[in-house]
Amino acid sequence: MARLRYFDAKDTSRLRERQPIAAHSEFLRTGRIPRERRHWLAEEKRYLTHDEVAAKTGRKLQVAGEKTHQHINGFHHSIQFPKMVFHRTLEDSPHLGYCHVTAARTKFAHYEDVSWAFYIANFYSDIGDNDNFFQRIDVGYSRMYFAVAMKPGEDSSEKMTIDRSVRGNGLLFRTHDPQAAIRNVLLLGARNEQLREIIRQL
Repeated sequence: MARLRYFDAKDTSRLRERQPIAAHSEFLRTGRIPRERRHWLAEEKRYLTHDEVAAKTGRKLQVAGEKTHQHINGFHHSIQFPKMVFHRTLEDSPHLGYCHVTAARTKFAHYEDVSWAFYIANFYSDIGDNDNFFQRIDVGYSRMYFAVAMKPGEDSSEKMTIDRSVRGNGLLFRTHDPQAAIRNVLLLGARNEQLREIIRQL
């Protein structure tokens, strides 16, 4: 697959509005020869490196992760999650990435003690069953919120890995709705059934 190329498009629309159609038409209309540089040089696109795109994407993901963590911890003083915000971008598509927001342990359905992590991605996709975690990426939705069960990595280089023994692929929930995502995270973090019932009614 060919590597994607990115260019900086932030100022091109403003230049197009101010610039006459062509330098010679300005001469015919006014009798003046325009001396501004933009009339004589073709407009050049400034291409961005993959590292520049990844840095921009990372900043946006980091801000989104921190705001989401604030929303979650602002709900109730008895439900507080650790702030563990960090991001990754996809290697061949650095405009796409995901952000780890928090992690905790909980009793989940008939699973006694589940470690899990909550993420935000700036795309929507299916969750794969193998090493390729994201499958069939769809950029139609601007965000995906999801939580996965985690376990200590078997390989010494991996601290944590997805626990696929939980629900077959380790996925606890996945949604593009931020309100549904926060409700699901709060349900996972609630200490008792009474608090869970309050959250379900939101």
